[in-house]
Amino acid sequence: MIASNDDLITLAIETSCDDTSAAVLRGSSVLSNIVSSQIDGLRFGGIVPELASRAHQANIVPVIRAALSAAGISPDDIGLIAVTKGPGLIGSLLVGVNFAKAIAFGLQKPLVGVNHIEAHVLASFLEKDKPVFPFIALIVSGGHTLLVEAQNPGQYRILGETVDDAAGECFDKTARLLGLTPVEGALMAGPVIDRLASQGNPKEIAFPRPMLQSGDLNFSFSGLKTSVLHFVQKQNQPLAQNLLADACASFQEAAVDVLVGKTRAALKTTSIRQCVLSGGVAANSRLRARLTEVCAQDGVQLFMPARQYCTDNAAMIGITGLMHYRMGRTDNLGLSPKASLRIA
Repeated sequence: MIASNDDLITLAIETSCDDTSAAVLRGSSVLSNIVSSQIDGLRFGGIVPELASRAHQANIVPVIRAALSAAGISPDDIGLIAVTKGPGLIGSLLVGVNFAKAIAFGLQKPLVGVNHIEAHVLASFLEKDKPVFPFIALIVSGGHTLLVEAQNPGQYRILGETVDDAAGECFDKTARLLGLTPVEGALMAGPVIDRLASQGNPKEIAFPRPMLQSGDLNFSFSGLKTSVLHFVQKQNQPLAQNLLADACASFQEAAVDVLVGKTRAALKTTSIRQCVLSGGVAANSRLRARLTEVCAQDGVQLFMPARQYCTDNAAMIGITGLMHYRMGRTDNLGLSPKASLRIA
């Protein structure tokens, strides 16, 4: 679908949540991918929509300039503008969409609005080894957890999704329940669990595997989070370092068991032999290792984007926009962002 000698230059913009990102692609090759993360939310214990929107307004021009500079590209070289249209925080989305429309109008270049969830699904097309449709995609992030059957760009069938919390949200809230704080420069504490879990025993604490045997492909993570809360409440003193590591390892193993088990079931149900792992939680080392192991056992080809393309980034917006553009799909300057937007 995307020729290897394609020289079309795409400028991509991502502002769906708290990261301002811009990327430049030549064909499917990433020339630059700049991400500016907001840390003001640390003072408030999370993302504040109004502050996020203001930060995007302050960051978007320097981020785009940095992306163009790093790529060695001038505005006149741009052939396509791709921008996240949703889902996300409406105030944040508006900044990116309005700026993209202004660039498209000023340069008289085509514009493509991109579904953020679909961009996670298609992030693996940034890699040298690309999946071939159809494939099963597991999308795991702070706001979404779902299994989809991908038939073509823009053509998906939802096989299962979370009925309550997203996996990434569960990781982050569990980290906070355990008293963990984000690494310097980060807003979410969930990734700290990955680091500490490597030092712990994943069998030490019997956390539940919600809905693992439900007979469908849906997920639930609220019960797992509640179980961690009850565990913490039973402790009469702050957790010793070894017990903290065991708690992280045991929680992570429970969550990964569910994610991998449901994905394996989806692959067997559909008989599709290709799997894509995507979303912020796809950077988790245990999830990557377990899914790699299971797919190898089952004769399934697994595709995972590099960790830098798992979390929110504009490069995945660019490749998705380009794929839609090559199928003849563009948007006019009436493009409006949507806070709620499904993939199917």
